[in-house]
Amino acid sequence: MTYRVVWFKRDLRLHDHAALAHAATQGPVLCLYIVEPGLWAQPDAALQHFEFVRESLTELHQDLQALGGSLQVRVGPAVQVLAALHAQAPFAELVAHEETGNAFTYERDLQVGAWCRSAGVGWTEWAQFGVVRRLKSRNTWQARWEAHMAAPQAVLPDLHFFHAPDHSGPEAMTLPPGLQHNPAQRQRGGRRLGLETLHSFLDARALSYRGGISSPLTSPTACSRISAYLAYGCISMREVVQATRAALDALPPQAGRHKAGLIGFISRLYWHCHFIQKLESEPEIEWRNMHRGYDGLREDGWNDTHFAALTSARTGWPMVDACVVMLYETGWLNFRMRAMLVSVAAYPLWLDWRPVGHWLATQFLDYEPGIHWSQLQMQSGTTGINTTRVYNPIKQAQDHDPKGIFVRRWLPHMRRVPDTWLF
Repeated sequence: MTYRVVWFKRDLRLHDHAALAHAATQGPVLCLYIVEPGLWAQPDAALQHFEFVRESLTELHQDLQALGGSLQVRVGPAVQVLAALHAQAPFAELVAHEETGNAFTYERDLQVGAWCRSAGVGWTEWAQFGVVRRLKSRNTWQARWEAHMAAPQAVLPDLHFFHAPDHSGPEAMTLPPGLQHNPAQRQRGGRRLGLETLHSFLDARALSYRGGISSPLTSPTACSRISAYLAYGCISMREVVQATRAALDALPPQAGRHKAGLIGFISRLYWHCHFIQKLESEPEIEWRNMHRGYDGLREDGWNDTHFAALTSARTGWPMVDACVVMLYETGWLNFRMRAMLVSVAAYPLWLDWRPVGHWLATQFLDYEPGIHWSQLQMQSGTTGINTTRVYNPIKQAQDHDPKGIFVRRWLPHMRRVPDTWLF
């Protein structure tokens, strides 16, 4: 029987899943997730990422079972897994969403493409975000982003499933060796929680978006908090944009503050894809200074003591240390405080952005390579384009935590320090 393999990667949902919708119109499908040991051995991988994926896959598997199918989970290098599956039960086409990931996934996709050509298997990829593969000119990008977001969401036809022998589901996901860091208070994976988080923001929390996202005190509720669900594709960017615009249109004229929050949120959804497009077009910004004139600026002056102070929350700047502790405990931090951490690492501590970036990638549950590496370079001043930004951690504390509530929450040893000396 001819069938198609739908390869799930960072698109862990059924709703608005263009790859699955396409494959299902062609005949039976096999839904596949590959646990790649090489991917989980990368320096930007953490246990919290693995567990979030496992939680999301468990829900996806249940959703497929409700439709009469299942999610097949196999372990190994992608090419080996696909080749073994093809030898066992030949398939006509591999279908997936495009992925703008790290250097490992970039090379892996090149290898998968070569294998598909050699095996006579078609490989079709669909856009996941408003990111354009092989974009020739940035002048056309915004219009293409708008067209993608305005297009109808992919609707699944009736699904017919191909069940391969020796099938196993998410229970096959054994923990890769060496993975660490799984914050007790992190968000949990799955589409249902992603939708709950999105709609709680659109319906109510967006009221605090303007003016609430800069302070680490107010941002945990004022921010949308859907970033991890977007990063792993539990919800699609297109459905988020369309839901936000629908919520905006439904508001009465007097809801000015609510409208302002949603408008500001849409602008950040746009920038989300803008930065991923940068990595798509220039993959080397993950490991090389965007402006080569900065080569050698910090690389040769690495200071293990400074890095240890930063990562162990012992820099002596209470706002910095409190942010690091919050990351350890929750896996999340608002954008301004992330930028402050990178700025402190880059300037007063004079640390190269690459090792700092790998550490922070493991700390951020919502790690998205395109956004992450662009921001690491922007805040470290190595782009040659953006104005240098140096965040003063004392000023940030005075501006965004004037009573020391945040600092004392995450640094218990500071609770007996008088306000005068707190920062």
